[in-house]
Amino acid sequence: MLTTTRTHRLASLMALTAALAGCGGATDKDNNTTAPPPPASAPVTLHFVQPTENVLEPGASEPLAADVTVNGGAAPNGTVVTFTVNPSAAATFSPVAPTTVASVASTTLTVSSLPPSATFQVSATATSSANTAGDSLTYYVRPTHKNLQVLVPAYFSASGTSSPWATLTSGAASYPDVQITAVASASDGVLTADSEVDDDLLTAIKDFKAVAGTANKVVAYVATSGSGGSRSVADVKATIDNYIRLYPDQLDGFFLDGMATDSARLAYFQDVYNYAKARASGMSKGATPPNAPTVIGNPGTYPVAAYAGVADTLVTYAGNAAAYQATDPQPASTWVYAKDNTAQAMLVHTASTCTDMQAAVKHAHRPRLNTGMVYATNLAIGASWSSLPTYWQQLLGTVDALNKKRPLPLC
Repeated sequence: MLTTTRTHRLASLMALTAALAGCGGATDKDNNTTAPPPPASAPVTLHFVQPTENVLEPGASEPLAADVTVNGGAAPNGTVVTFTVNPSAAATFSPVAPTTVASVASTTLTVSSLPPSATFQVSATATSSANTAGDSLTYYVRPTHKNLQVLVPAYFSASGTSSPWATLTSGAASYPDVQITAVASASDGVLTADSEVDDDLLTAIKDFKAVAGTANKVVAYVATSGSGGSRSVADVKATIDNYIRLYPDQLDGFFLDGMATDSARLAYFQDVYNYAKARASGMSKGATPPNAPTVIGNPGTYPVAAYAGVADTLVTYAGNAAAYQATDPQPASTWVYAKDNTAQAMLVHTASTCTDMQAAVKHAHRPRLNTGMVYATNLAIGASWSSLPTYWQQLLGTVDALNKKRPLPLC
């Protein structure tokens, strides 16, 4: 009887084992597969949730915060996060090792007196049991920002009392604290010994610069290329000389349109720049020694870094408003942080509404963009600079408000 019972039990056990194998409970040798292991877990994670900007000025302080999770959920209150900086002399933290509240650890970063274009790295780490997680980011240091200015491509006609030049001048009178640089164009920027003065333009320039309480400037538009390709250095120099001859004591500098972006033409623009800077005689009093004529170059995008040495200001964006929102000097053109914000300008067209204009100006004003000369118009490509924008007064009011840290004017 006992032997029969054992035999029945053994048969039952073998049947159960076979059933489990059929249900995937054991290795399936025919298919050569095994049951997947349980998913690996990440016990602790950390990532920065502040700052919103990674471009600061010497001596600036800014909040810094990191979010910590443990086993996929909020870290327990009191979890320690340690902040470090490399090089160590670049900045300080207060506190150095804050603890989390609602999974976030917060501190204040204060930048040391670093030179422009300096960079440093900030790291944060947190530990849970035997697991450590961290995150890092790079900061850039720019010079202390200067007030926003307005750069106007005033290529329009100066004739008549309703000329855009008259509107330009009345706007300057309404906002004397906003410095405006107007780009005056004669003969599309190509002047020869036979060129004659545009009397209407000369009167408009004088009226604009005579607005009481302003420090406005006028620079002359110079074409460096044409339908036949690049103009010779001799022709460009002749245009500079003829501008001075035709508009004596009125010009503060020159606007070099068509500037290249690669190093192939760097020597060309270095030659033109040196010549323009030396032409103080016959220029406006503001452009004579100890100052020198201002040279603004227009590559329309970020050129190679060497071009920062052949212009006092570079137009690093010229295009439509929508695309401007995606413009970013990081990571390819961080050399802009070695210069004052006034060494960069933007010219935006197709900013259809006042609100679009304000968005473009605010984007330029961000430390990350480091752009100090701005212009936006509702006019579209093809006639972008043929007149002033319909919101000319609001443009000046927006710049004035940002400079004075006041609410922006209503659109």
